[in-house]
Amino acid sequence: MKQKRQYPKVMISPKAERSAKSGHPWIYGEEIRKIEGTPQNGELVDVLAGNAYIGTGFYNNASKITVRLISSNANDVFDARFWRRRVEYAVNYRKTVMPGADFACCRIIHGEADQMPGLTVDRFGSILSVQITCLGMELVKDTIYQAIWDVLTEMGETITGIYERNDIALRAKENLSEYKGWYRSDNIPVPESAVTEICENGVKYLVDVENGQKTGFFLDQKYNRLAVARIAKGKRVLDCFTHTGSFGLNAALGGAEHVTCVDISQSAIDLAKSNAVHNGLDDKMDFLCEDVFDLLTKLVEQKCKDYDYIILDPPAFTKSRKTVQSAARGYKEINLKAMKLLPRGGYLATCSCSHFMTDDLFRKMLASAAKDASVSLRQIEARQQAPDHPILWNVPETDYLKFYIFQVV
Repeated sequence: MKQKRQYPKVMISPKAERSAKSGHPWIYGEEIRKIEGTPQNGELVDVLAGNAYIGTGFYNNASKITVRLISSNANDVFDARFWRRRVEYAVNYRKTVMPGADFACCRIIHGEADQMPGLTVDRFGSILSVQITCLGMELVKDTIYQAIWDVLTEMGETITGIYERNDIALRAKENLSEYKGWYRSDNIPVPESAVTEICENGVKYLVDVENGQKTGFFLDQKYNRLAVARIAKGKRVLDCFTHTGSFGLNAALGGAEHVTCVDISQSAIDLAKSNAVHNGLDDKMDFLCEDVFDLLTKLVEQKCKDYDYIILDPPAFTKSRKTVQSAARGYKEINLKAMKLLPRGGYLATCSCSHFMTDDLFRKMLASAAKDASVSLRQIEARQQAPDHPILWNVPETDYLKFYIFQVV
């Protein structure tokens, strides 16, 4: 090491060494062989394999992921300038990959993919919506929020407030309490409303960062929604698991003849209707509050042929490896029924947002569904999450969204 180290030392197993050297930032508690010093939860530790320095990261023995690495450079000093550089790097990346109007509505920081573990920052116009699931990040958030504020305002971007959406159960795994509300400091203002308007792909939405799902709105499907719209002209569309109506709205704006949006949640249907009215698209859309599984079953039994374009955007059916096979059966059920409903030459957009449902498993499921439906799939596009949610090849957890568009033949 090139300088005298001030942090407690964590010695790791050969398995953890291989993982860390390949670029994965997580050290599990079971992989720790020895600790020198008395690290406090949320504070920094040096990670070593033998006498070799591996990196520095946040320590928390309350979490299965006991160390989250933030640097492998022994010369880094973890002060305000360090976090400012990290923020600048993340923001400049988004400025490049989300040019023009897209930069006004995108994910600014994507956790481990930006070397800021457990930190999510979404930009909805002038409001930033933030979620933290790492104790160490919680302890340095004042420095990071100020850096984000400074970097964006110096770019000429208008930011009117930072809303913290730390009301998620995942925080309990780090012994963090749940809360939500406006972040308050001397330098950063608090707006009057948590509702703001965004425009994505030409579609306007009202986003409620206080009450909307996750941070207020799902940004990762931005360009997938645009891909759906490109081939929607003249189609009769069934948009399943519609939530805010985003896929259906993009299809309608893309020239669909008619769009039916379905969701089991009445509040989601109400929001989708409101968005349709807001965009002047309600005359070509209708909305059903029904269980998608039950509806597809009923439509197949009725031999319905009302739709020539079906969109399946379900919530994650699995959040662990233990339930992957059960999830695969759920994915197969909805895809099989959609394939049966579509006429020859119809179109299917389908996706999975679960990391544990790998692309290989998803493709096998689709092939099995097509075989059982006695159809062939002509692939039009294979897509993933938008580039503001970057995928690190050495961190598989960042690769979660699978999205396909097919013609059913």
